[in-house]
Amino acid sequence: MTLTVTNLSVARGPVTVLQGLSFSVEPGQALILRGPNGVGKTTLLRTLAGLQPAHGGTMSIPDAAAYASHADGVKSALTVSENLAFWAEVHGTRLSNDVLETFDIADLSERITGTLSAGQKRRVGLARLGVMDAKVLFLDEPTVSLDAFSVKMFATFLRDQHLAKGGIAVIATHIDLGLDAPELDLTPFVAKPGTGDSPDEAFL
Repeated sequence: MTLTVTNLSVARGPVTVLQGLSFSVEPGQALILRGPNGVGKTTLLRTLAGLQPAHGGTMSIPDAAAYASHADGVKSALTVSENLAFWAEVHGTRLSNDVLETFDIADLSERITGTLSAGQKRRVGLARLGVMDAKVLFLDEPTVSLDAFSVKMFATFLRDQHLAKGGIAVIATHIDLGLDAPELDLTPFVAKPGTGDSPDEAFL
């Protein structure tokens, strides 16, 4: 199923930040979101993921979508394998050695996550994507804290395991992941001040 967005407007609290967005992403494809800090990439991803309502327009999002933000989403007191086994249980899957190998964390599986470096924690956080079996991934700066080797490893996962199986990915990033994917610069869609704002709306 294609991800389709038509004339979409998104807001940060009561303030409209982007408007007039229309695009589609076919199964097996990725879309790279570009634009300066504060342009609205995170707000758009959160809206697409259903974490906040759209301010206008329509969206058609395939089922089984997952959102990954800047946070690693891991419990520091648990081991790496315990963290991933938890997420596997939540999503009705199982943790396999393939996931550990894919994200180069097999030798860390029994380590307490709180003792890992920032880059290692990030790899554990991204490994959650390997156990979720989500058809659509909304990724907000997924390579934060990763070195060049780990960035390439993550890009390989996206290309060879997620997209190759008909998955979809919408990714906000400032770096080149080496994916054969179109880019969407959000700058032209920045809403003019006061456009569509709702002062009485509760802050999201």
